[in-house]
Amino acid sequence: MTRLVLKFGGTSMADLERIRRVARIVAAEARSGKAVAVVVSAMAGKTNELVAWTDGAGRPGPGIDLTDDEYDTVVASGEQVTAGLLALTLRNMGLKARSWLGWQIPILTDDAHGRARIEDVPGDRLGAAIDAGEIAVVPGFQGVTRDGRLTTLGRGGSDTSAVAVAAALGCRCDIYTDVDGVYTTDPRIEQKARRLDRISYEEMLEMASLGAKVLQTRSVELAMAKRVPVRVLSSFVEPDASGKLPAEAGTLICDEEEIVEKRIVSGVAMSRDEARITLLGLADRVDGPADVFTRLAEANVNVDMIVQSQSRTEGTVNLTFTTGRRDAQRAAELMRAGQAEIGFSEIRVDEDVAKVSVVGVGMRSHAGVAQTMFRALADKGIKFQAISTSEIKISVLIDAAYAELAVRALHSAYGLETV
Repeated sequence: MTRLVLKFGGTSMADLERIRRVARIVAAEARSGKAVAVVVSAMAGKTNELVAWTDGAGRPGPGIDLTDDEYDTVVASGEQVTAGLLALTLRNMGLKARSWLGWQIPILTDDAHGRARIEDVPGDRLGAAIDAGEIAVVPGFQGVTRDGRLTTLGRGGSDTSAVAVAAALGCRCDIYTDVDGVYTTDPRIEQKARRLDRISYEEMLEMASLGAKVLQTRSVELAMAKRVPVRVLSSFVEPDASGKLPAEAGTLICDEEEIVEKRIVSGVAMSRDEARITLLGLADRVDGPADVFTRLAEANVNVDMIVQSQSRTEGTVNLTFTTGRRDAQRAAELMRAGQAEIGFSEIRVDEDVAKVSVVGVGMRSHAGVAQTMFRALADKGIKFQAISTSEIKISVLIDAAYAELAVRALHSAYGLETV
């Protein structure tokens, strides 16, 4: 019997009618002879509501001991509600189904409450249950420590839960969302964007980390490490009159070797969650940058692009780096607090920037990719402020006002409307 994991996000589980639609999709897969496990998110907006409750109940005060494990107890309940509702709906359709909470499988994690990482998922009990014909409904986003405390995996953690369960069961993971696959860029920005039939793990990981919102980055990392095939599909589909789903569509995320025709560039991604920080007049000493980035690392501030240039003042340089917008003020405060020790004259913070990237495994073996990018931007009068590269991506930092224009220009320059 072929095993299959299905995952449905918050939009798909938003109300009882949508849960019934999900149940029909699950039923179609189960009745086709597959052994099915389903991972679900909380209803859209529910996690935000639960987080707000914990904020209200957990304000510091005399005698109050704030512990993150109780935060997890509250916010994990949203997925438990939808798991139970889906299992009930499937039972009412005449199918054998039950919910499996994270501690019952168990999905074992470390004890970093609110942002836990999965350490192990024994698949024997769950595998035996679905092989016997039971549909297992698993709340995503949650796990359990080895000493029995509930944990949550951070925002978007249900994708990671689904991939981890699929890895434990040794099968494919179909992730149903509000889009019908992975596109060459955001269709809301470029109407000529095209859905990709296949994309490699490496490309999807870069796309996810650079602003594409289809999948959570950690889920792609796990899929690549465990070699779990992942298919992205639209949840707004219905089985036909005979109870069968439409022919397989969506986008398959897989090994590069499974993609017959390699594209030079597969997609263009954009992120507005960027901030640029510049230290002016930094003392030009060998350990100067090391001092700056050690302070940031110790505060868990992630840095992306780094540019160092000569200053007008002899013996000094200007150091520019980018970080997430949410970390910008904290990074600036760290720099100001250590200004005397670091040795710089002025700090500037600019949050009106965006990062635009091109991604493709074909970059490894083709020259001229950067030239095409910079020529396309130059033709539109777009200046870039910083650059970062990897083997399969080039990213530029630009003025936020030109972000969408840059996306469209690059999409056209690489011929992505014809893929």
